[in-house]
Amino acid sequence: MEEMNVDYINPFLEAAISIIRDACQVQLKVGKPYVSAINFTDDTVIILIGVTGEMRGQVVLSMNVDKACGIASRMMMGMPVEQLDDMATSAISELGNMIMGNAATIFSTKDIGIDITPPTIGRGSGQIDTLYSKNIAIPLLQDDGEIFLEMNIAMKIG
Repeated sequence: MEEMNVDYINPFLEAAISIIRDACQVQLKVGKPYVSAINFTDDTVIILIGVTGEMRGQVVLSMNVDKACGIASRMMMGMPVEQLDDMATSAISELGNMIMGNAATIFSTKDIGIDITPPTIGRGSGQIDTLYSKNIAIPLLQDDGEIFLEMNIAMKIG
């Protein structure tokens, strides 16, 4: 398995922090990264977006259902979101698109061309194993230290 260079991780983090600040009005800090399989529990919502081009792999954003509803509410101008219906799911999918589109732009300024797949939304418990690259899990934290969402990055370069 290939080790990932921080230069290939930071653009994803930079994009996530910037887009969440702008779209959700939430300031986030980067928590301590760790290597792990992608595990999620019953109350988890994931946004999975594939990456192709000069880097291949996927980014999985995971959060609990309450956070996902809160994000959807903020993205829909404060409209209350009690459950992840089609509109709320569309909103968090778009958040994933915005983050990954911004990351692709950042990579292009470094002469690294990537394309992204449409987001896939998953709910419930499960695990995603990556056999071609280690998964780097990075919690994105609110000011109070609570995890807002976790960004899982598994990429193969070249």
